[in-house]
Amino acid sequence: MKKKILVVDDSALMRRVICDIINSEEAFQVADVCRDGLEAYEKLKTTKYDGVALDVNMPKMDGLQLLERLQKDGIKVTVVMVSTATTKDAEVTIRALELGAVDFVNKPTNVIEAKGEDFKREVLKVLTAAMATQDYNKERRLASAATARPAESKPVVRRNQKPVKNGNKIVALACSTGGPKALQSVIPFLPSNLDAPMVLVQHMPAGFTKSMADRLNDISPIQVKEAEEGDILQKGTVYIAPGGKHMEVKKNPNGSHRIVLNDMPAIGGLKPCANITYDSLRDCGYDQVVCVVLTGMGADGTNGIRTLAGSKPVYVIAQDAATSVVYGMPKAIAEAGMVDEVVPLTEIAKSIIKNTGVK
Repeated sequence: MKKKILVVDDSALMRRVICDIINSEEAFQVADVCRDGLEAYEKLKTTKYDGVALDVNMPKMDGLQLLERLQKDGIKVTVVMVSTATTKDAEVTIRALELGAVDFVNKPTNVIEAKGEDFKREVLKVLTAAMATQDYNKERRLASAATARPAESKPVVRRNQKPVKNGNKIVALACSTGGPKALQSVIPFLPSNLDAPMVLVQHMPAGFTKSMADRLNDISPIQVKEAEEGDILQKGTVYIAPGGKHMEVKKNPNGSHRIVLNDMPAIGGLKPCANITYDSLRDCGYDQVVCVVLTGMGADGTNGIRTLAGSKPVYVIAQDAATSVVYGMPKAIAEAGMVDEVVPLTEIAKSIIKNTGVK
């Protein structure tokens, strides 16, 4: 059965272009179109859709106002932002993601680009990933109901390795689609005296990670910043890889560690790429690396953690399927047999604290 998508945009031309893109994929069907958020709100109150392609700037009720209303009324639907505002106002994008949008796609500023393959590919990629996780979790719920037992997490394959109870540690976290919202259930719950620094890779274009870091810093006891070249890692601080740059951790002669940013080409379309960050930690001076993998499409982080584990003691925490917007990255690392612990999103911070301690 085709997934039913609602398209919301005040431009008749863009509605047609987006509809054509969605209908070109056999798995999707545009079920309805709306010209503004108010019209979409009325539809969403009475009609069930598998997904929504939502513009930001619209009359009567804009995209952010619609997301706020849906959140207030408890109306759950998978929303992908498709708007030019995402390239002009990063704070608007971060706010939309906080309000429940799973991801965003930059709307081209001209018709030629809008009808191009890059825009089409990005829209379909995001929708496909979100729908796949919906189906995965639906299958789990049906299987649970059929056996009349609570759904159980996939068995965790633990590696035969003694945990590092003491010593100097670092946390390395990777996430992608659904990450900005997921991080709000993790970072604000870490204490300012966390006994480790954290390096964090969120797949996001240049210009957006600074707004995300500032927002998380405002609502968290732990310090959060967009990483800069030469930053000396400090315990109780989260360093977010800048969009459009790869981030590495290098050991200094005096034993401290610094951030090194590089401009190598994107890896599999990703820049920053978590595998590069994990690879850089092979030569670090930390006694253990606590690796955390949250929601996201693809498998970024798996190869890096596998390689890292050959050089350094690691403890790997993965988000579970039920709380992942896209169960791709955490699924990949779990299936690789590299995971020590699978926990729901609300338990990630507790697990980090348990494995690092406080000063």
